[in-house]
Amino acid sequence: MPIFAMRITGSIVTFNSDLNEVLHVCKCFLNCDNVEGLYVIDNSPEDSLRAHLNFDKRIIYWHFPQNLGYGKAHNIGIRHGAQIADYHVVLNTDISFQPECIERLSAFMEDRKDVALVMPKIIFPDGSVQYLVRNNPTPSILLTRRFWSVSRKANEEIRIYQNMDLDYDRPMFNIPFLSGCFMFIRTRVLKLSGLFDEKIFMYTEDADLSRRILKVAQTAYWPEAVAIHNYKGGVRRSFRLTWYGLKSAIYYFNKWGWSNQLERTVQQKN
Repeated sequence: MPIFAMRITGSIVTFNSDLNEVLHVCKCFLNCDNVEGLYVIDNSPEDSLRAHLNFDKRIIYWHFPQNLGYGKAHNIGIRHGAQIADYHVVLNTDISFQPECIERLSAFMEDRKDVALVMPKIIFPDGSVQYLVRNNPTPSILLTRRFWSVSRKANEEIRIYQNMDLDYDRPMFNIPFLSGCFMFIRTRVLKLSGLFDEKIFMYTEDADLSRRILKVAQTAYWPEAVAIHNYKGGVRRSFRLTWYGLKSAIYYFNKWGWSNQLERTVQQKN
């Protein structure tokens, strides 16, 4: 039985994604309470996914072979979801979770009306934590992460940037940057913060949106909810994705400034 009389929608963006992964994340989300709809936006050249998504009438599917980009495609689902739902969930196709994940995030958000964006604890398939509670990126951080410098100074900056010395089993608040692989968003706040910046084709769109949401409401990390992320690190293996990342980073820093210093604002709570 649903705990709260709330409405939840979600969106998934695909681009030649693994069919089994897409079907799995769809089922994970649709098995949760209070789900009103799931918007699947397919940026793939071929419209081959449509035939596999007729197993649940709550799935709304759109195909855009011209490839809209990650944020612009998600915005289609967010705009529709915000008209009918209290919360909208942005999901990657390589995410997996049990129904209690959404249930616990919903309970947390109902208890904390000041929070507009929350992320669960994200782990690798082997159970190790992914350090996705981040401070605002700097140009040197994004460059270091792309090429993964082995210098002690660079590694220490990455530890601060990803808050690796904080306890990921405890809640955190006032987070400038939460990963777009799993964003649980209070829809009414999006009227103040705006949606994903559609000038960003791919990468840094989650850093930008998190930053804007934090200007008008609280952001949080809630480890009582857990999801598995089968992260593949595509940007390090593909020249094309590296190029997208570079273009996005240039746009992001032109927007927010190039002289930002790495600083920690995340607050650890009991």
